[in-house]
Amino acid sequence: MDKQYSKPEWAEKDEDSFASFIVPAEKAVERRKPTAKKSREYSRQEIIEGIKSNSKVLLSKAITLVESNAASHFEIAQDLINRLLPHSGKSIRIGITGSPGAGKSTFIEAFGKYLTNLGHKVAVLAIDPTSTKSRGSILGDKTRMEELSRDKNAFIRPSPSGGTLGGVARKTRETMLLCEAAGYDVILIETVGVGQSEVTVHSMVDFFLVLLLPGAGDELQGIKKGVIELADGIMINKSEDDNATRALQTKIAYQNALHLLTQNTPDVTTKVFTASALKNIGISDIWDEISSFIITVKKNGYFEKRRNEQIVKWFNSLLNEAIMKTILTDKKIHESISTMQKDITKHKLSPVYAVHKIIEQIDKV
Repeated sequence: MDKQYSKPEWAEKDEDSFASFIVPAEKAVERRKPTAKKSREYSRQEIIEGIKSNSKVLLSKAITLVESNAASHFEIAQDLINRLLPHSGKSIRIGITGSPGAGKSTFIEAFGKYLTNLGHKVAVLAIDPTSTKSRGSILGDKTRMEELSRDKNAFIRPSPSGGTLGGVARKTRETMLLCEAAGYDVILIETVGVGQSEVTVHSMVDFFLVLLLPGAGDELQGIKKGVIELADGIMINKSEDDNATRALQTKIAYQNALHLLTQNTPDVTTKVFTASALKNIGISDIWDEISSFIITVKKNGYFEKRRNEQIVKWFNSLLNEAIMKTILTDKKIHESISTMQKDITKHKLSPVYAVHKIIEQIDKV
């Protein structure tokens, strides 16, 4: 059947050359909306067995439960972690931080590929304190590390959003335990290098690596001197081509500076390396140093001591947080704390006496 065309109402009646015409609409074809395929529900035992057999799908499901803020998921996640704890702790945990533009992502991809080629299984996790504000993930790790993300022996997980840096850190710690239970023997934890995040990452790893750029001091690099003091190793990245001379000068400057600092780890001197992640130069030297470091600290007992201190510190931090949360749920105590805060700023009470009064009130509850 031929379509009937007509001119718009506003067209001149005698205008034969008018170019616009109205075409009647076709009768709408009724279409069914595609129904979303419901994802399969797995039992806790299936998730545990799946993780132990290195199923990335079930590892991701367990991590999603850990990252969830839903109360119903908390008990499940903790049960999974406690049942998998005996299978965790066997990895080498490496923290990586650096100044903006130091090439952390390029290094992690090159380093990760180097390790998987050696036969290691590598998990890349991230701590991004800005995700507590944006509720987002760190710069889309998988898009920044395309080659590594396709490696069957690598697993990349962006930063969770946790509401606070402590929340992000807790979820990252628990994700690390799950990855270890899945057989990943090298865990790389990246931080964007903002505020307290470097200290947080240092508190959960065996080796802390700081990436720097050639030819710039701490102030220019946006790196706090305290972070250099935490370093177990320093890498001057982007040391290729025209940067080679400046990189060597930067290396010597930091080596001299490290002599003035207290030794971070017993029997180990913090080393400074020049490398190029882009050109794959010096990557093997970093791994050789980390391997040598781990052998030394396992031999002198510092490896176990450091891990034990880290887990006790984490426990104390969680306990303090839980106690404060419990205290603040009491309306009267919450009001008293608010009053005391105002009083100490107006110099009506000393902070020590104000705390004493709050403790007295808690004891009466």
